[in-house]
Amino acid sequence: MSKEQKLRIIPIGGLGEVGKNMMAYEYGGRILVVDAGLMFPDNDMLGVDYIIPDFQYIRDNAKRVDGIIITHGHEDHIGAIQHLLAVVPAPVYATPLTRGLIEVKLARNGLSNKAELRTVQAGETVRIGPFQVETFHVCHSIPDAIGLGITTPAGLIVHTGDFKFDQTPVDNWPTDFAKLAEFSARGVAVLLGDSTNAERPGWTPSERVIGPAFDEVFLSAPGRIIIATFASLIARMQQVADAAVRNGRKMAFVGTSMVDNAKIAQKMGYLDIPEKTLVSLEEALHLPDKDVVLMCTGSQGEPSSIIGRLATGTNRQFDVEAGDTIVLSSHPIPGNEEAISKTINRLMRRGGH
Repeated sequence: MSKEQKLRIIPIGGLGEVGKNMMAYEYGGRILVVDAGLMFPDNDMLGVDYIIPDFQYIRDNAKRVDGIIITHGHEDHIGAIQHLLAVVPAPVYATPLTRGLIEVKLARNGLSNKAELRTVQAGETVRIGPFQVETFHVCHSIPDAIGLGITTPAGLIVHTGDFKFDQTPVDNWPTDFAKLAEFSARGVAVLLGDSTNAERPGWTPSERVIGPAFDEVFLSAPGRIIIATFASLIARMQQVADAAVRNGRKMAFVGTSMVDNAKIAQKMGYLDIPEKTLVSLEEALHLPDKDVVLMCTGSQGEPSSIIGRLATGTNRQFDVEAGDTIVLSSHPIPGNEEAISKTINRLMRRGGH
């Protein structure tokens, strides 16, 4: 068998590390790229905003890339897309929400005209070069996430994307177990499972357990509530909005990425917030503290995020006040524990709870 007739699976980033996910599949001299993510820097990487994969191999073989397919809209899977598209003129396939988030990112970087974006719905099959790619829905903390069944002349590859077997997801759209069973019956040559916590025993709780926890915070907080999470975590935005409605608070998004992503998710129907609940930051800052919840970035202690700037007193629009309740609504990404602890300490010194 010639080298060109062999299937090559080339991890560009993300293998054995948290972040900068990018995988290349190569057969017959043609290449399919899956995901293009970033990774947040370690504490000793001063002056570094984020890290992207070393995709020199893809750059050197740009004319052989038939397509790029994105599994979901988290930064560790789309954060490097603008850098990749600057040198690889290949079409990008993504589900509607993921495509929307990519469009926002490309517009912010002045690359809207350089991208050929194609929408694919979960459950659809697309032909990309020698690869027949069957998409299937997987449950994750962001809507519209997919896994991939990639049929090649060398066999079937199942690339899960980030997944969760949540039987009661917030969006009521569980993982497509039937498709996984169908793949199993066909015979899978290679399974690539993408799961941060795969090495931990047990079963991950449903995202729905967060709802009662939010209610507890909303009922006990005497003043403003500031909730930090990832800007792409649309499901968490919905849970905060639902808690705000139940507890009679007004909600505002803070920070460019959070505001932009919330707008696109609302426009596409993935985020449902009553008009009377959602207000601008300017309006929220003039309301009584007990009636307000602010949602922003910075749950991982990133210095340039809203929470990072609040912790150091460098946020321009508002400061932490005594009586503020601050919620970091995400698990620490491995390696970020020290930065998060420092951020929490600084917030507490400034009067936050």
